[in-house]
Amino acid sequence: MPASLRELRQRRKSVSATKKITRAMELVASSRIIRAQQAAARALPFTRELNRAVSAVANYSHLDHPLTRPAEDVKRVAVLFITSDRGMNGAYSANVIKTVAAFRQRMEDEGREVVRYVVGRKGIGFLNYRQIPIEESWDGFSDAPTYDRAVEISDRLLADFLRPYEEGGVDEIWAVYTRMESMLTQVPRARRVLPLEVVEGVREVDSDDLVPLYEFEPDPETVLDALLPLYVRSRIWFYLLQSAASQLASQQRAMKSATDNAQQLIERLTREANQARQAEITQEISEIVGGASALADLTEND
Repeated sequence: MPASLRELRQRRKSVSATKKITRAMELVASSRIIRAQQAAARALPFTRELNRAVSAVANYSHLDHPLTRPAEDVKRVAVLFITSDRGMNGAYSANVIKTVAAFRQRMEDEGREVVRYVVGRKGIGFLNYRQIPIEESWDGFSDAPTYDRAVEISDRLLADFLRPYEEGGVDEIWAVYTRMESMLTQVPRARRVLPLEVVEGVREVDSDDLVPLYEFEPDPETVLDALLPLYVRSRIWFYLLQSAASQLASQQRAMKSATDNAQQLIERLTREANQARQAEITQEISEIVGGASALADLTEND
């Protein structure tokens, strides 16, 4: 049954109100993306220099440190994954959860137990609904993380990593976050945080280049003990910032799509309302003409 003119107007009014909300959310997300990108860009130089410092200590001292020594038999793996606190951001959280599910399957196929650490209410709700155990969770800051939160998360992960396996410790720490490639592309990634993979070794240099010399005070082990916690915190901080920027970009894109769909629906409802109004006018004219004809026939018969 076709909708009445009143119903079409009510639906158009409701969609118009929804469009205003989605448009406002799109503008807010657009303005916050810039700040999130700037925060991630500011954190990147410190993270790079810290990586070089840790690599220098590990390469030039040849120190066997617990945080750089791979476990001989990995039995338990910790995975930290970052989702959103709110919805209306497209497939952002769903893509992270899918990446974690694939990672968990790969670990279990290798005979490793997976322990979950979650950031964001979407990930927490997903696991709680399926009654999947969570080792630790954090929420309320997915779109605006702070360094204090990164310190809290990294300290908990470090404590579990340094704890023996028999006491509930983990052998490896992985992080699943979303890297913002562009405004249109955000890619979930799984990266190992600990044990540290030293990939920056001694570079091949030309004869004219100067090779840096390193001295460690008081000793390489003490320097590494001080650097590695900072390294873990900087990595977690970088992952949180990248995920926040990706979440806002996904939200902006989702709200723009919702706004465009709302505009198309408004245009369709407007056409249907005009057609319904024209049908009512035609019906009224037909009734008037019919009434006039009937009155004329009665007058002639009299």
